[in-house]
Amino acid sequence: MTSLRSLRPLLLASLAVALAACGGEAVKPTLPTTTVVTPPVAAPKVRIGIALGGGAAKGFAHIGVIKMLEANGFQPEVVSGTSAGSVVGALYASGMDSFAMQKQAFALDEASIRDVSLFSGGLVKGQKLQDYVNQLVGGKSIERMRRPFAAVATQLETGERTVFVRGNTGQAVRASSSIPGVFEAVPIGKYHYVDGGVVSPVPVDAARQLGADIVIAVDISSKASGKNPGSVLGNINQSITIMGQKLGALELARADVVIRPSVNEIGPADFEQRNNAIMEGERAALAAMPQIRAKVAQWQKARVDEAVAARRAADRAAEQAKLQAQCAESDKKWMSKLRRDPQCEALANQGAIATP
Repeated sequence: MTSLRSLRPLLLASLAVALAACGGEAVKPTLPTTTVVTPPVAAPKVRIGIALGGGAAKGFAHIGVIKMLEANGFQPEVVSGTSAGSVVGALYASGMDSFAMQKQAFALDEASIRDVSLFSGGLVKGQKLQDYVNQLVGGKSIERMRRPFAAVATQLETGERTVFVRGNTGQAVRASSSIPGVFEAVPIGKYHYVDGGVVSPVPVDAARQLGADIVIAVDISSKASGKNPGSVLGNINQSITIMGQKLGALELARADVVIRPSVNEIGPADFEQRNNAIMEGERAALAAMPQIRAKVAQWQKARVDEAVAARRAADRAAEQAKLQAQCAESDKKWMSKLRRDPQCEALANQGAIATP
């Protein structure tokens, strides 16, 4: 009995130490933490599309625009064209560069693409134009072009916009270029087709549908003269021009960059002005280079920001899942339940892990 009394102080002291260890300022277990570092994201390549508008002989300006784009390191990857734009677009999509197209433009004999037909629905049949284009593209169909290409025409029976992305290249260009009253309507299947400028003077939407990230539109359409024509025929022509302007403006607003060569003084049949038209295209494209570079940089920055945000979100989700697994494993130990890590406690409060 005496020996037990002598041991009591020692037992009480030991119990006090044990209780202090359990309920005092004990060091809580801490889970290892990692710092998530997001590696830099390379700027993605932008896919540039070019939408070439209609304008008859003014269309030679498209060659000058493409020449300046190539000279400044921009290679359009998709091409859409209306009317004269479909002619240049088909040649470029086939693999010709701007210098090869310029050579063909200077060598062009107007008689080689004009087949007069006085007793039909138009003055020009258009078969020669079809054959000329097919010869220059090596007989390749649209789907076999080196670049994705679309020729835009108007379905005469319904007025619907038709985008040719497969089939006979020359025939599609002929349909896209068949100006009502000048060319015969082109029969394809059970429908007839006329100039794409009736519904889509500058085919921005077609270029976007081909997969372009940035669309550069080239507008060579006639503009209102700012003067009273002073005649019945002049009034009609001016009214048609204004209608075309208003129609084209709606689609041009959806382009990223619009290039407008100064070719308003070149008439629809002024083929002798081809060199001037090419030079005006060069000047206009060169003036647009700062805007094009800014649009490309803006697009690339937006894509990089999106990629970085997505990667950071994925990293956070992975880190959260790892932490949940660590906390769940830690909670299997009864001492850890008594002294839970603050991160695990926060997850428990959020319902991310079970509360012991």
